[in-house]
Amino acid sequence: QVQLVETGGGSVQAGGSLSLSCAASRYTYCMAWFRQAPGKPRERVAAMASDGWTAYADSVKGRFTISRDRAKNTLALQMNNLKPEDTGMYYCAARVSVCQESASAMNYWGKGTLVTISS
Repeated sequence: QVQLVETGGGSVQAGGSLSLSCAASRYTYCMAWFRQAPGKPRERVAAMASDGWTAYADSVKGRFTISRDRAKNTLALQMNNLKPEDTGMYYCAARVSVCQESASAMNYWGKGTLVTISS
């Protein structure tokens, strides 16, 4: 079992920045950030594999940066130039093997942290 604990999030105005962090209780090959807005399905925002491979949703490319510290089993998401449509609950997720885009493929989930962007 892997425990994931997210920190960060909060409320900012459009154009602002926020940072999210996730602490994992042990190593997993793939770690990712997902988000879910009210009434919408959970979507992958960014993912990072242990070998450095990364992936971003088109809507956040150039604005969000995912990073990972393997030694500390932590995952971070730097979010810049935030937009109201970035509002939602952000979840840290982990998968023991290669990263996949579907939320259903992830093995472990944190409880989430709320991000609210006002216009």
